Amino acid sequence: MDRRDTIKNFLEKIVVNAGVGRLSGQPHFDDKLLPQILKDLAAITGQHPETSTARKSVAGFKVREGQIVGLKVTLRRSKMVDFFERLTRIVLPRVRDFSGLSLKNVDEAGILNIGIKEHVVFSEIDPEHSPLSISLGINIVPKGRKQKKAIDWYREMGVPLKKENKK
Repeated sequence: MDRRDTIKNFLEKIVVNAGVGRLSGQPHFDDKLLPQILKDLAAITGQHPETSTARKSVAGFKVREGQIVGLKVTLRRSKMVDFFERLTRIVLPRVRDFSGLSLKNVDEAGILNIGIKEHVVFSEIDPEHSPLSISLGINIVPKGRKQKKAIDWYREMGVPLKKENKK
């Protein structure tokens, strides 16, 4: 069995999230910023993002009901495998001051949660033509929901996880 089949058999899905709540209050958000963010996220994932809107208004956060607050892409099958390969082999090594992911990023169900501060670390994004920096949340969901098994598999597949801290 090759690496792509192993990834496809172990992972259920990868979810990529981008919060745009702070940007939605800026002028020209709907006609200039949002299309650029959608284009960048589609280039990164190979799939058109789904928008998430606020369910109710919250004055303290300056959010109105129906306002776009986030974007989400759920990857499965071959797009999931391609994204996982690019993430582990190209993107994570390009992150500035990166020394590995903490084991705390893997929860009890074996889901690996990764936060990326700037989306320009993806090779699909040209920093010259992308005027804003978006933070991304990446959730890698395995089929078998066991933490220890998932950590072993992530290490085997080349995900840079730090060693356990022994006291």
